[in-house]
Amino acid sequence: MRKVFTILGVFLMLVSCQEINRTPKPDNLIAEDKMVEVLTELSLLHGARSYNKTLMEEKGVNAYPYLTKKYGIDSTQLAQSNEYYAQNYKQYEKIYERVKERLEALMAEYDSIREVEEKRKDSLRENSGNGTRDTLIRREFRRDTSGLLEPDPRLPMPVSKSRVQR
Repeated sequence: MRKVFTILGVFLMLVSCQEINRTPKPDNLIAEDKMVEVLTELSLLHGARSYNKTLMEEKGVNAYPYLTKKYGIDSTQLAQSNEYYAQNYKQYEKIYERVKERLEALMAEYDSIREVEEKRKDSLRENSGNGTRDTLIRREFRRDTSGLLEPDPRLPMPVSKSRVQR
C-alpha cells in the first residue's frame, strides 16, 4: 500500500510540473528609466489619494489618465510593461529600488524646503515684536461692543430676583 501511495505521489508531481508560460516582451515596452519615473509618480499619486481622497476627487485628479497623458503611454502599455518586468524578480527589484531612491530624494528636498519656510516664519514672528508688521500674519481685531447693548429707556426695567423675593 505504501508503494502505491509513493508511486501515485511521484506521478502527481510529474504531471503537475508544467512549463510556466512567460509573457513575451511587448512591442511597446516602456523603457526601465521611464518605468521608474512612471512608478515614482504613481506612488506619489497613490500616497496623495490615501492622504486626502476627497481633495483629489474635488480637483478631478485621477492617477491613470494623468500618467498616460503626462508620459504619452496608454493603460494597456503600462499594464503589459509592469507584467513583463514583474516576471523577472531581480530586474523588478532594481526598478523599485530606484523608485525608492527617487522618493527618498523628493522627501529630502521637500523637508529642506519646509525647514526654510519654518525658519522664515519664525524670523517673521520674532520681528513682529520689533515694530515690523507683516501683512500675511493674521491679527485679531477686537471690536468695542459696549455701546451695542445699552438698555432702551422707553422699556421697563427687568425685575431682579432679589426684588421679587421681598
